[in-house]
Amino acid sequence: MQKPTLVILAAGMASRYGKMKQIEGFGPNKETIMDYSIFDAIRAGFEKVVFIIREEFEETFKAIMEPKLAGKIKTAYVYQHLTDFVHADAAVSPERSKPWGTAHAVLCAKDEVKENFVVINADDFYGEDGFRKAYEFCTTACSDTNYGIIGYTLSKTLSKNGSVSRGVCKADANGKLVSINERTKIYWKGEQVFFEENGQEFEEDPASPVSMNFWCFSPGVFALSESLFSQFIKERGMEPKAEFFIPIVADHFINTGKGTIQIVGTDAEWFGVTYPEDAPTVEASISALVNAGAYPPALWS
Repeated sequence: MQKPTLVILAAGMASRYGKMKQIEGFGPNKETIMDYSIFDAIRAGFEKVVFIIREEFEETFKAIMEPKLAGKIKTAYVYQHLTDFVHADAAVSPERSKPWGTAHAVLCAKDEVKENFVVINADDFYGEDGFRKAYEFCTTACSDTNYGIIGYTLSKTLSKNGSVSRGVCKADANGKLVSINERTKIYWKGEQVFFEENGQEFEEDPASPVSMNFWCFSPGVFALSESLFSQFIKERGMEPKAEFFIPIVADHFINTGKGTIQIVGTDAEWFGVTYPEDAPTVEASISALVNAGAYPPALWS
């Protein structure tokens, strides 16, 4: 059996955060959030990690990651460029300055990944249970007609300090994904959860599964993504801020009958950094996990 690969999306511009949060240290010894994800992935059984990065950050990125990962897991690097998979005769907005989003980033790994694989964000802390569930799914259930998404409990992904954006998953009776409803402003109000849409307030079930961009795919997703991206560029290439997101591929996959996407639930606590103000909370959360014995104080020693 070929073991699955971990693919980490680390090419984001980090515009709201203001710096390269992917390589910022939050652990006791300046471990990055990615360090904890990779550590959990190794514990789960993964033997290879592919980083999707911006080529201009290659030297800095490798200098930070390679010394601590050497001998622990195989590494590979993929670059996401604006022109990747864009035909020379395609019409693209001259105002476009950054690549085309998460599904485009995954597509850039096409030549490097030949086995079932897991996709995660670099700046999200997913927890050990999520990686164990993802590894099990990739090795026992993932196929060209059955993908997976790790579903986190909504209440465990919200902030007490304000609203956030979350993709709330709707499942059928068999736990298969039907749709992901993007809630761009969802928040606690007392002990209840609400979201706003078109100026109105609606209640949401705090136990609902949500997508934190933690996916399980077979290599078959590359051909599908390439076809959809070509169509996307034809239709939206002149939009300077258009994004080709993973849910676009997922929606097409299930809505055209090409296959199903299993929602794989986890009870793990999620946390992440979007704004600089999030950093102290992330540091405190990691410190609590280390003090509880979930992780060693020096992760790679």
